[in-house]
Amino acid sequence: MESGAVPEGSRVSVGGDLHELASPNFGERRDGARPSLVVLHYTAMESAEAACARLCDQAAEVSAHYVIGETGVLWQLVPEEARAWHAGAGEWAGLSDVNSRSIGIELANLGNHPFPEPQMRRLEGLLAGIFERWSLSPKDVIGHSDMAPGRKIDPGPRFDWRRLARCGFSVWSDEVGSGAADPARFLLDLKRFGYPEMPGELALETFRMRFRPWAKGPLDATDCARAADLAHRWPVDRPALEA
Repeated sequence: MESGAVPEGSRVSVGGDLHELASPNFGERRDGARPSLVVLHYTAMESAEAACARLCDQAAEVSAHYVIGETGVLWQLVPEEARAWHAGAGEWAGLSDVNSRSIGIELANLGNHPFPEPQMRRLEGLLAGIFERWSLSPKDVIGHSDMAPGRKIDPGPRFDWRRLARCGFSVWSDEVGSGAADPARFLLDLKRFGYPEMPGELALETFRMRFRPWAKGPLDATDCARAADLAHRWPVDRPALEA
């Protein structure tokens, strides 16, 4: 597939307000990869339309498979079968080139306010279809911040991951810990769950942004308990980590 060539019949209708735009910024998934992740972003732009324009601008060299507006309007910019340019440098579960392994969804939001109900409902409907088409599960939905800690913070602390988990489209933990925190174990559990290696302070910031955005202060027993719970229930397929 040549970059920018849209395969016939490759776009998927999810019902409702679906708008199809052809971004030129995509190519083939490398090394025979198929979508095994969904990466969520926020646009950090004044409108969904402005985000679509940038993601369809060849000079920008960025794209995503989908954009969801605050009213629930949905744009598809790149076929799911193709490699959109949304993730950039980073890794998840020990794998790099996340673009070749993921579907990217941009949510219209500046990052400083909650994500509206119509937008969340549309996201849930879109994820249901993606799960069915690509045999994905809740553990396969991550944030841009999860795979690129220190470089990206989207979808940010205002995104409702708990709601998404309750709807069956992500994972969550409500574990409450006691006693002293164990920094070394915390970092190991994050790695077992899928996070890349990173310094302790950045690890805590990244983890809390998704799983405890309201928490303050140094690493505590509840951070450790939740990381351990996530690592136990959804470990990545990396046997070497068990050694």
